[in-house]
Amino acid sequence: CSLAVMIYALGKASGAHFNPAVSVACGLAGKCPPKDVFFYIVSQLAGGILGALVSMIMYGEKGITLGPGDKYVWWQACGVELIYTFMLCFVILNVACSKMHAGRNQFYGLAIGFVIIAAAYGGGNISGACLNPAVSVAIDINSAMITGTSPTGYSIMYVIAELLGAALAAGLFRLVRPEDYTEGDDGSSGYPLSAKLVSEFLGTYMLVLTVGLNVLTKSVAGAFSISASLMCMIYALGTVSGAHFNPAVTVAVVASRRGKCSPEEGAKYIVVQLAAGLLAARTYCLLTGDTFTSLKPAGSDWTQVFIAELIWTAVLAFIVLSVATVQSSLSEYFGLAIGLCVTVGGCAIGGISGGSLNPAVSLGIASSGDLRAVWHFIPYAFIELSAGAMAAGLFYVTQPSEFQTEWMGEDPAAEVEEGAGVLMRDVSGRDDFAPEGPEAAFKAATLGLSKVKEASFDIEERSIQKCTKKSKSLGRCVPCLF
Repeated sequence: CSLAVMIYALGKASGAHFNPAVSVACGLAGKCPPKDVFFYIVSQLAGGILGALVSMIMYGEKGITLGPGDKYVWWQACGVELIYTFMLCFVILNVACSKMHAGRNQFYGLAIGFVIIAAAYGGGNISGACLNPAVSVAIDINSAMITGTSPTGYSIMYVIAELLGAALAAGLFRLVRPEDYTEGDDGSSGYPLSAKLVSEFLGTYMLVLTVGLNVLTKSVAGAFSISASLMCMIYALGTVSGAHFNPAVTVAVVASRRGKCSPEEGAKYIVVQLAAGLLAARTYCLLTGDTFTSLKPAGSDWTQVFIAELIWTAVLAFIVLSVATVQSSLSEYFGLAIGLCVTVGGCAIGGISGGSLNPAVSLGIASSGDLRAVWHFIPYAFIELSAGAMAAGLFYVTQPSEFQTEWMGEDPAAEVEEGAGVLMRDVSGRDDFAPEGPEAAFKAATLGLSKVKEASFDIEERSIQKCTKKSKSLGRCVPCLF
């Protein structure tokens, strides 16, 4: 993807906006000074027009006409431009501009570039998927020069929709990344439940919307586009809510225990995910003017559907557990691994069960089709949620190290005190050293470790881990030595 390539090449030089909508979003989010936003936009528009002229020279009269595709009208095209420009700007703000991610990852170009893939195959047949005022204006000018006519009014409509998408992205970024607007907060202390629920809603909405648009517009690369939308939103919001975007995944994470998601929080996630699925279904029906006939393909029987959905939903949930919730989780490729799982599953069983793999997707499709077949959602959801629980069981069997807590006793705080005392006695040579209380133990352990480091003793990193239980006296987690 040309966008991803140029982002990696020029990100250090300018931030690699390449898009007036992105510059506006960064300005509204407080990530780019207004003066820079203005000059960036001027440069971007000039670059777009120059690109259109070069294209005309290279390809002659083979121009592109800006406007809605066949069967669609202006407001449907503008709707696609608004939503996917929002997605593009929102992903950029999260992976490249937030305190949590800016300058700390290498996946930013991949995440941003794949938004274009999600949009191009999902909404390209409706609007052309410009997602960029510079592109919209340049295409309109190029078409006018080739035909010898005046530019159409579609460029103005597209630009307005794209800038509205940018403004929406900046506003919702403030909701999901409150630490960016709080002095001294880097997000390491966790996110409020409201930010997590907004995160789950947005990620699920974009996923279900992309599913519907690809299927209803008969995209030639539906599975790839759907997986791209999931991957992008995982990279954008994984550090906020865990980026489940799927009730089956939430069930798997809750069932695997380990404190990754409480049952109460998981239940709220599921409610929000299902609501997002319903809204996304209404959206893709409006944007396409079409609906699904049935959730279950007519040529498959229920046994085939059950087996297909059970296996591949379990695989998806298992992959999420294995790459994103383990102690040594993937730092760069977790989103790619999960997204590719959807590509494989969609290609493998799309013709058998539809390849839903997600109760939110199933609810959206079932509710948007023939109401006499809406009950199909119930067996689909049951088998998909069961697959999530099954994935948790497989994870328990295959990842036993994630559940090893034998070293912890009934009172982790007491063990901290004892471990800190041993460490300090070894370092200082004082046989009478005994810290009093967990707070003193924590300080002693920190001091002892610094002395050990100064003395160049070989202490393995695995000798210190975060305690997964809360100290009764402190009410929070403390480092445990063993």
